[in-house]
Amino acid sequence: MKQLVILSGKGGTGKTSVAAAFAHLLSLDNAPFRAVLADADVDASNLELVLSPKVISHEDFWGGQFAKINEDTCTECGICEEVCRFDAISPPVPSEKGYQVDPIACDGCAACVYQCPVEAITMHNQIAGEWFQSESRYGPLFHASLGAAQENSGKLVTLVKQQARLLAMDKDYDLVLVDGPPGIGCPVISAVSGADLALIVAEPTASGVHDMHRVLETTAHFGVPAMVCINKADIYPKGTSEIENFCHQEGISVVGKIPFDTTVTKAMVQGQPVTLYASDAPSSQALRDIWAKTVSKLKDTNDE
Repeated sequence: MKQLVILSGKGGTGKTSVAAAFAHLLSLDNAPFRAVLADADVDASNLELVLSPKVISHEDFWGGQFAKINEDTCTECGICEEVCRFDAISPPVPSEKGYQVDPIACDGCAACVYQCPVEAITMHNQIAGEWFQSESRYGPLFHASLGAAQENSGKLVTLVKQQARLLAMDKDYDLVLVDGPPGIGCPVISAVSGADLALIVAEPTASGVHDMHRVLETTAHFGVPAMVCINKADIYPKGTSEIENFCHQEGISVVGKIPFDTTVTKAMVQGQPVTLYASDAPSSQALRDIWAKTVSKLKDTNDE
């Protein structure tokens, strides 16, 4: 079983559109792999909008902790408010007794717990979101939803990937296709961990090129082979050339260039992968070529 993760250095590069197209191509009769799908962009899960999954089961995700003050024990000394660096603790108001903790503002550092002289503060687990197992028209899909202002998304990404891998092993699937999060932070590290191949979706803009460099450094740091495809490659040829030159110097394969194509937007509005919505569109043809090269690289990885 192999893991392919699709990443981007910044949001909005078309990463999910590429992942949805790959999911469609994996469902065809002549597909080289049977795949389990995982949407690891838990902060903004969008793959389900294209795959129209039916939820089979869901469970709460318990994230970080928040502080809670026992009003009966609290002596209102104010030390907790002084040591809280997140302004999450407010002094008593006439209608309430004792200091109050804003669970959204609380970072769970527990500094107030250690400083309280009467041990009136305790830490409590909180539900930070949900994760789902669904069945889509292109195969099993694991995805998640993180609550507003919640953190620990790296932990949730790991959980989503773990569940996808377990199902893949139990049902003898060949591949776990991961639609990863953008950037280079904790969620990306969790998504890259254990991957056999990373496909970086870049766009030829100043920020796109800069952030592509950073995500390639991340994959290199964790020893994950990476390839690059360029989306909207014809909107800024100079930027496209810069990406190709950089990848050539670093020995990184550029497996394809996707032209700017309004058909992608039309397919998105209809909730379909562009390869299904319009198989003869320029973007669909480019995506099929990129998929063929990705398959070849995955098979080489398998041989190794």
